[in-house]
Amino acid sequence: MSFVARPGNSPKWADDLPEGWTADWVKWSVAFASTKPTDEDTEKLPYISNEDIASWTGKMLKEAPEPADKEGRVFQRDDVLFNKLRPYLAKVYHADFDGISSGELLNLRASDRVLPRFLFHVLSSSAFIDTINAETFGTKMPRADWETVGHQPLPLPDIDTQRRIAGYLDDKTARIDALIEKKQALLDRLAEKRRALITRAITRGLNPTAPLKDSGIDWLGKVPAHWEVWPLKRYLTESQYGISDALSEAGEVAILRMGNIQNLGIDLTELKFVDEVAPFLLLKEKDVLFNRTNSIDLVGKSAIYKGTYDGALSFASYLARFRFDGRYLPEFANFVFGTEQLLEYARTMAFRAIGQANLNPTRFAEIAVPVPPVDEQKAIIEFLTPHGEQTEAVTSQITTSIEKLTEYRAALVTAAVTGKIKALLIEDGQEQQALKISTA
Repeated sequence: MSFVARPGNSPKWADDLPEGWTADWVKWSVAFASTKPTDEDTEKLPYISNEDIASWTGKMLKEAPEPADKEGRVFQRDDVLFNKLRPYLAKVYHADFDGISSGELLNLRASDRVLPRFLFHVLSSSAFIDTINAETFGTKMPRADWETVGHQPLPLPDIDTQRRIAGYLDDKTARIDALIEKKQALLDRLAEKRRALITRAITRGLNPTAPLKDSGIDWLGKVPAHWEVWPLKRYLTESQYGISDALSEAGEVAILRMGNIQNLGIDLTELKFVDEVAPFLLLKEKDVLFNRTNSIDLVGKSAIYKGTYDGALSFASYLARFRFDGRYLPEFANFVFGTEQLLEYARTMAFRAIGQANLNPTRFAEIAVPVPPVDEQKAIIEFLTPHGEQTEAVTSQITTSIEKLTEYRAALVTAAVTGKIKALLIEDGQEQQALKISTA
């Protein structure tokens, strides 16, 4: 249902506003701008879609949007664009230019009762996003619409207070976002360093003085002269697609999905389930999985199962499983799969149709791979594993820090736009008190 903005009927986040604030429906202070572009507009005005907007921060991901000769809706500078497709992604943009938006964006135009920048912060607050997300329709592609968004409460203090709140949030969120970006850059550097270490070890070995030979494989280059190079299929005992059954929140068998494949390992959280699975589809320790379908940048991602799940575990149909004979160690194979060079090559082999890529196990198994003697494979595994564990520990710490900063940012925005930061309610010229979030 949509909320009636009156005491006792509004959602919890908007039912305890400061004295003097109103919480009328969004549609009473904001217009839905639905003008279609003319032919001249589509030729001249820059075009943006929901994919061009960063989640939560509202930043434009395109450096210089250009005309795209596409239909949509005309927006103006200072309009606020709200993504109605999967609103939980929190893609809200405060326009600083005139343009055309895709049909997945609602173009909202503020009246003289609300400042556009204040409106942006309200619409991108976690409280507002969560409320809209709870009212979406559709399962695979949940959407909201203007009827849903327009019938939500919009906290409205006077214009001067709106200006103070918007300015405060612009400053504070910019600082938080800059800190998050630095931490994310550190994560990227750690991942890059690990990839470089893996690539060096699985293509050149651990002996820097070993004589080299041309492998004859473009993605692989030179390898130690005593290594062999053969198609992966030479060492496989089994390749298998996963199950295509409908998944649920409960069942006897846990199912790994694409999102569980993380950094050459498996994340065992947020699992889905089915009631039963054929025994041959249950995972065993040292099974290697790879993602065979979806967007091209995800195809080929791999992970090795370490046998740590306490229960029956299988895998979904867009994953595939490899099992190896004793001549090619699965841990070594997983490291080989994790190199950027092999991933790029594998993705050129993927069949692409209807917006998706598909790399079936048979085609993947045709890829030629480096084959050191088994004792060298073991040595490389023993060398790379502790480095990976150290990187994962540091990565986990940084990721946790980013999550906490993101949660704090969300709480700060919601607190400010609902009047919980008391100092922002003080008029200019009055004595300022320390800014803090009320716990009331």
